[in-house]
Amino acid sequence: MLFFALGKIIMDLIEHIAAIPLFEGLPRKQHEDLARIVVHRSYKRGQIIFSEGDEGTGFYVVISGRVKIFKLSPEGKEQILHVFGPGEPFGEVPIFTGQPFPAYAEALDPSRVLFFPRDAFVGLIKKDPTLALNMLAILSRRLRRFTLLIEDLSLKEVPGRLAAYLLYLSDQHGGSNDLQLDVAKGQLASLLGTIPETLSRVLTKMVRQGLIQSDGRRLRILDRQGLEELAMAERRLNSKIGSLPKPNTELQGD
Repeated sequence: MLFFALGKIIMDLIEHIAAIPLFEGLPRKQHEDLARIVVHRSYKRGQIIFSEGDEGTGFYVVISGRVKIFKLSPEGKEQILHVFGPGEPFGEVPIFTGQPFPAYAEALDPSRVLFFPRDAFVGLIKKDPTLALNMLAILSRRLRRFTLLIEDLSLKEVPGRLAAYLLYLSDQHGGSNDLQLDVAKGQLASLLGTIPETLSRVLTKMVRQGLIQSDGRRLRILDRQGLEELAMAERRLNSKIGSLPKPNTELQGD
């Protein structure tokens, strides 16, 4: 009975690994090899997974929940770099560099992750470089995202950053105009390099000017072209927002 129970656990783990985009298209044998080295870990909401400067002993893939990657300034100000959900890897740079983790990782929700130890994973890469090619493809896409983030923070005002983020979320959901923000108000403000009060004012202006509808974390894009022009700095939000009733732009959470 125990043998069959263990067999089912291993089979389920292999299926989890096979469904991860990083490992798509690999032969069954490689999925089995990965299952032999992986470690399952669980984290409570708010629990630190690793800190900046910790030894990069391996990388992680989110199975359930969400994980934020962030940096802290000397004054303690937080800048969120990424928020990762199910199927997404994080902390993979040390696999190639052998250097410490360059940022912090924290569970935003109760989260389950798979941890792949560096030494064992590098051993698998040496046997089949396909794994490395898949990782390089993901790292390349992430580098492009970092480039856009730096551009947004340094060149765009807050309305342009928010417009670009909403369009990004829409693209991530197949172009849908109905969006659910996956982070709380304070976290979204940090991601956009601003403060919650400024974010609320910008959301209010966007609603009053017919660009979006807002109900807490639920948003609907009403004027995609207007958002695109705002993101490209081809238009600005009017400073006057009139005397219409105040929309519900208060995002839930901190």
